[in-house]
Amino acid sequence: MQNSFDFALATPEILLLILSCAVLLLDAFDKSESRQTTFSLSMATLVLLTVVSLWQWSDGVQGSSFGDLYVVDSLSHFLKVVSYIAVAVTLIYGREYAFQRDMLKHGGEFYSLTLFALLGQMVMISAGSMLTVYLGIELMSFALYALVALRRDNLQSTEAAMKYFVLGAMASGILLYGMSMIYGATGHLDLAQIAQVISSGKAQQLPLVFGVVFIVAGLAFKLTAAPFHMWTPDVYQGAPTAVTLIVGAAPKLAAFAITLRLLAEGLHGIALDWQPMLLIMAVLSLIIGNLAAIAQTNFKRMLAYSTVSHMGFVFLGLLSGVLDNQVVLAGQAYGSALFYVIIYVLTTLVTFGLILLMSRAGFECEELSDLKGLNRRNPVLAGILMLSMFSLAGIPPLAGFYAKLAVLQALVGAGYVGIAIVAVIFSLIGAFYYLRVVKMAYFDEPEGEVHPIQGGALAQGVMSVNGLLIIVLGVMPGGLMSLCVQVIESSLKF
Repeated sequence: MQNSFDFALATPEILLLILSCAVLLLDAFDKSESRQTTFSLSMATLVLLTVVSLWQWSDGVQGSSFGDLYVVDSLSHFLKVVSYIAVAVTLIYGREYAFQRDMLKHGGEFYSLTLFALLGQMVMISAGSMLTVYLGIELMSFALYALVALRRDNLQSTEAAMKYFVLGAMASGILLYGMSMIYGATGHLDLAQIAQVISSGKAQQLPLVFGVVFIVAGLAFKLTAAPFHMWTPDVYQGAPTAVTLIVGAAPKLAAFAITLRLLAEGLHGIALDWQPMLLIMAVLSLIIGNLAAIAQTNFKRMLAYSTVSHMGFVFLGLLSGVLDNQVVLAGQAYGSALFYVIIYVLTTLVTFGLILLMSRAGFECEELSDLKGLNRRNPVLAGILMLSMFSLAGIPPLAGFYAKLAVLQALVGAGYVGIAIVAVIFSLIGAFYYLRVVKMAYFDEPEGEVHPIQGGALAQGVMSVNGLLIIVLGVMPGGLMSLCVQVIESSLKF
């Protein structure tokens, strides 16, 4: 156990806060419309944070601080590093898009708000208390609300921001109400102490169970699981695509972290109460996500419903970790869910990155019909699109296939054979709309005037690496999967 106020443990968060403020201040003196200085400083910040977190991780820096409100372990180091990389890739992909739509003309809030959202995600990842969980969620959410509304002259973006804000505030209230009931039932906000009170049998059962219901509902909103997914299609479609990628990628890592810490660490003693809820939401997510995606003609909206179905798989992994209130399967099950989230984020970066590269001034590449004939215009991007769609569909030997297989193995190991069959069936149904995208890119004639696909060398280089990782992690998934299981087993306290 570290000193009660060991600021060294929170070095990445402190650095990010200082440098985010520096980005905000220096941006006021950057008069260029491209905000090159702001972009460079933001990227330098993310590189520095990656170095610091990797150094702490390799040096074995662990412990808790600020009265156990803040926790540092292998899981937090790992998810923070992945979050830095995801945000850096997002900024590289979205830079040209934001410039062409005058999102940088009057200020570099696109960069500073993204960094503040990342700070909220880092607080969530290292949360050791329900108080810290809520603080991180609100810090991240308010930055994301502002980002969605960044194009103030765009009615669709403003409408999406209002929907996101209203529903997000409602979900935060539900989550906070659940936390208050857990506090009333156990007398503690600290997750480790809550787990101790529950295991000792001293918790008040009725408010405890009601509190779990509200907490699971709030977490389902953050992870876009059905039936709390209502905001996802509208926000994904209405937000500027660069912001959609910010909302849809790195925040999923933080939401997964707090779900894991709240349910698997703090509330594992009453797993029999929250497992059925996760099961119902997982099945609903698979059904609604896959069936609704088939009917979509807007690519971003289709990917939003695709996200809902993938979060169903994540929930299947989470509910497989406890069997008869025993956590013997926890490492493999939670490790498979963590692996799935990381592969999902990797593939999301590819898909929305492609939309960003294919968009240009005065044209939004949003409709499925916009992808027709892509292979004739840019065979490399068409190949990367095919890889990402096949991976999302779970076709071997790509990373998405192994991610689904790992979750299904954990599910069968926990005795949920019937649910595993349902998951496979709806994955096969979902393959239809992914294959439809590939068919349009390769076999359909392009509609309207054909324009060359733009995008800087840096963005296209990152896209190539991004696509290559989908193949590499599918052919050789063992290293990442072992790392996921290792950080779960070394970090979570049952």
